[in-house]
Amino acid sequence: MELFKRLEQEFSLKEFQVKNTVELIDAGNTIPFIARYRKEVTGSLDDQVLRELFDRLNYLRGLEKRKEEILSSIKSQEKLTDEIRLAIEKAQTLAEIEDIYRPYKPKRKTRASIAREKGLQPLAETILAQQNQTVIAMVSEPFVNEEKQVLSVEEAINGALDIIAEDISDDAELRKKLRAFIFRTGEVVSKASDPNAESVYTMYYEYSEPVNKIAGHRILAVDRGEREEFLKVSVHVNAADAVSIITGKYVVSDNECGQAVRAACEDSLKRLLYPSLETEIRNALTEKASESAIKVFSLNLRQLLMQPPVKGSVTLGLDPAFRTGCKIAVVDDTGKVLDTTVVYPTPPQSKVEEAKAKLKSLIKKHNVTTIAIGNGTASRESEAFVAEMLKEIDQKVSYMIVSESGASVYSASKLAAEEFPEFDVSLRSAVSIARRLQDPLAELVKIDPKAIGVGQYQHDMPKKRLDEALGGVVEDCVNTVGVDLNTASHSLLAHIAGINSGIAKNIVVYREENGAFKDRKQLLKVAKLGKKAYEQCAGFLRVANGKNVLDSTCVHPESYEATKNILEACGYSLSDVANGNLAEIDQKISAIGTANLAQKVGVGEPTLNDIISELLKPGRDPRDELPPPLLRSDVLEMSDLKPGMELKGTVRNVIDFGAFVDIGVHQDGLVHISQITNRYIRHPIDAVNVGDVVTVWVLDVDPKKKRISLTMKEPKQQ
Repeated sequence: MELFKRLEQEFSLKEFQVKNTVELIDAGNTIPFIARYRKEVTGSLDDQVLRELFDRLNYLRGLEKRKEEILSSIKSQEKLTDEIRLAIEKAQTLAEIEDIYRPYKPKRKTRASIAREKGLQPLAETILAQQNQTVIAMVSEPFVNEEKQVLSVEEAINGALDIIAEDISDDAELRKKLRAFIFRTGEVVSKASDPNAESVYTMYYEYSEPVNKIAGHRILAVDRGEREEFLKVSVHVNAADAVSIITGKYVVSDNECGQAVRAACEDSLKRLLYPSLETEIRNALTEKASESAIKVFSLNLRQLLMQPPVKGSVTLGLDPAFRTGCKIAVVDDTGKVLDTTVVYPTPPQSKVEEAKAKLKSLIKKHNVTTIAIGNGTASRESEAFVAEMLKEIDQKVSYMIVSESGASVYSASKLAAEEFPEFDVSLRSAVSIARRLQDPLAELVKIDPKAIGVGQYQHDMPKKRLDEALGGVVEDCVNTVGVDLNTASHSLLAHIAGINSGIAKNIVVYREENGAFKDRKQLLKVAKLGKKAYEQCAGFLRVANGKNVLDSTCVHPESYEATKNILEACGYSLSDVANGNLAEIDQKISAIGTANLAQKVGVGEPTLNDIISELLKPGRDPRDELPPPLLRSDVLEMSDLKPGMELKGTVRNVIDFGAFVDIGVHQDGLVHISQITNRYIRHPIDAVNVGDVVTVWVLDVDPKKKRISLTMKEPKQQ
């Protein structure tokens, strides 16, 4: 099948991988399920490759559908030839087939269509033929017709040239050539709508850059500047060169008719071709920039969601503010709220000692070990207050600045109101800030990913495409980690493969009415959770301390029998899994032979290896293998920073031109792409990720503009 062949080539995959993956998708299987439990069938394709393949499959199927629609339309007009059919079948993109379809597409009334209604098509063909003996005035005379409102020879000629100009603009081959020419030689030019207006777009008030070199983030910047009416943006090319491309094909003589056709070529470029191609090219640049931004946003979001949780910690969440005071919430190591209060250590009240007394009391009462401080208004002042207070207690307590992005969105949401009906919006925010430190994934899934703030220009992205991409990231992360069936919120459960929001709520209702789940099989008793949904979700839902130890692992129920057989073949039982008595299982499997054992128990080798990993670490959290987050106990001021100073920091955001790093001074510092590494990188994401703890050195500090320039390249010793 042509579709499969194309996917094989584009993704460098084998025939069976594409064929089997498409069949699994078409059968209604989810990407996380396919990635985790159908490795033998797909050749162990990971979730990211599967999503890219899925997106491309949908595009190519849409392309085929559009081809069929266009062929049907041209056929209904009785204009379909073998040549047109072949051109459409060979077309690789939607732009190509739309170019081919252009001459046959029903048009609104145009100058050319009016001229055709007046019977001037034959005259246009005569002029376009450019025969030497042709005198335009003479051949145009017969077309003067008062009844058809052609009142003069001049009107007849002008109408014929309008037809020629439109036909030229509909030439698919020419459009392709001109499009390539503009991409190769054109420049994106932006100018100020009002040179005296103050805006963040001042660098683009007199700006130009080649179409084929302009960076995606600059495209998105000028697009936004244009929407906000600060900029006027256009694409410039050498008009004479563009005209010569057209005349090279259409002007074959230097006689009267040839000169008329030349005029039609110039008119076609200025009035029809260029405006259309300029719009196309700007749309293509924006689409490419958006896809790149969505990809970076998705990677950042994945890293943020997969941040290691701070486990076993009683946490105090502090939502900073000035006038209304700092809202405080203490939560236990499961996220349950233990205490709340409000303190006023910041101006205008500045009740520092009273606030210290309250916090010290809470820390002692609940044995708090970590403090999470939101990074919003008054964060710097609150951090200084907390750092000072921690010096006055003999208990070991660390703090971390936590991104508040989206916290206010969550706090005012229906979900937050259901979760904390007795709290006001700001106290809910304090709880969310504390929980973000304890388990970033469980808390951040409650918020629209666009509000989390780890992208650039995310509000300018195509909403449907962005939602699909970010939704896929959230789904992959939640399923990679898995969730506890007896403690997970319905908002977390809703991201598990095969479970929608309605079923997630039904699981919570079942839990409340029947008590904790004892095993995975009970899921089949949940309303609207059928066999297909069970197949997709069961492996990602954990039951701790249940009837079957395998229910606490990500071993799928379909492999339970095989797992028991693996254990028996190695001289173990399920009780050995529960007691952690499998120390020598690797050696025993090696002695039997992985391939032999896999064949004996009826599973593939990838599944066998996954099962063994789970048996050795039942219920393991893949996030635990990552470096822990950077916790602090003291604070720096911007005035403390000096060029050359070495600091530890946490990467907060990665964008096209660099990475923002939190170094504990409230204002994140920028590591420009050129300062990230000594090797060449195409994009910062190739070297750093959100959440990475990195060593940086101060390059420059500008207190007035609140800018800190950092480098990750170790300075040479003098």
